[in-house]
This record gives sequence, C-alpha cells and structure tokens, in this order.
Amino acid sequence: MGDRAVAGAKARTRPSGGRGRRRLSVDERRDELIEAALQLFSTRSPEDVSIDDVAAKAGASRALVYHYFGGKNELYIAALGSAARHLSVLLEPPTEGKPLERLRISLKRYFDFVERHAAGYTALLRGGPADRSGEAGEIVDGIRRLLLDRILHSLDVDVPPPILRITLRCWMATVETAGLDWLENRDVARPDLERLLVDQLVVIMQVSGRHDPGTGALFDRLAHEEMNP
Repeated sequence: MGDRAVAGAKARTRPSGGRGRRRLSVDERRDELIEAALQLFSTRSPEDVSIDDVAAKAGASRALVYHYFGGKNELYIAALGSAARHLSVLLEPPTEGKPLERLRISLKRYFDFVERHAAGYTALLRGGPADRSGEAGEIVDGIRRLLLDRILHSLDVDVPPPILRITLRCWMATVETAGLDWLENRDVARPDLERLLVDQLVVIMQVSGRHDPGTGALFDRLAHEEMNP
C-alpha cells in the first residue's frame, strides 16, 4: 500500500497531457511573452491590458512576466521595439532599378511586414500619430524617420525641399492607414493596393510640383525615367 501511495503521489506531480512542454531558452521565452503582448496591444489600448492578461495569453505565470519585464510599461516598450526592429530590417533599401521601381520594392517589403506581423504593425500604429509620447513615441517616430529616409533613397534625393518633405509625410500617413484598413478588410488584392499607393504618390508629387520647382523637377525626372527604360 505504501508503494502504491508513493507512485500515486509521483503521478500527481507529473505535467498533464502526457509529455511536458519543451523547455524554452531565455530568449525564446522572452520572445513568446512579447508576441503575446503584441497580440493584445494590437486590439486593446495599453491601459486596458494587464500583466495577468499577457500571462494568460502566453500560458505563463504572472511572476514569470515580471521576471522578464519590470512592469507593463517595460513590456509595452519591448513589444513595440521588437516590431520596429522587424520592420527596419525589411526596409533596407534596394540597390538596383529605377527610382519608382525601388520604391515599389520597398513598399512590397513594407506590406510583407504588415501581413506577416499584423499584431506588431497594429500595435505600432494604434492610436494614430497624435497619440504618441515618451519612449513609445520615439519608437514610432523612429520608424517614420527611417521610412522617409528609405523613400528619399529610392528617389535619389539627399535633402528634400520642404514641399517634398511634407508631401512624402502625407503619403506615408496614407500608406499606414491603407495597411490598417487592409488588415481589417482584406477586400483588395495586395499587389493592386501597392500599385494604387505608388500611383497616388506620383499624382500628389505632380500637384506638389506646381508649388515647388524642386519637386516639379523631381517629378519630371521620374516621369522621364519611367517612359524611357
């Protein structure tokens, strides 16, 4: 009877489900918690997400989340930073092709991120450009500065005149909105959406060129290069 009691006690201490869960490395466990946080932050504001929510989403304990992150704000910043790093890698500028062709490649890479890392993208942009402050704002602004730099690189422009800078930033806001709308509805084929956005940039650059000779000259050069392979 004693042996059976000991065996029963051992059985009760074994993980349920037959085999125990694979032991994760420190980095893997941290990444798992960040991914769970991104999923939550993409649909709810940070104020509405608790450490307990993240722990439940990741199938971890509350204490474990606190072990890796000092609190919710630290976790939120880590989650946004992770998403931003993924996007920055994809936005490395193409080195070949005409300016608009390089821009098309960059835009395709951008939407690759939108599609593959939907939670991270939505978490980055949730709340809009006016709802940013502190470290979170720095991360989002950093991505926007990087994207502007990549666009200028694609267009062979070192220092944009003010009208061109404003035009490109307005277009970037359009791209962000289009990405969020596409994730929500997915009723336009991605290649069609990407072509639409490039065409929109060409049109607004043409209009902006009426207000600024430098932007007008850039538009004329782009149009000439597109017409003359």
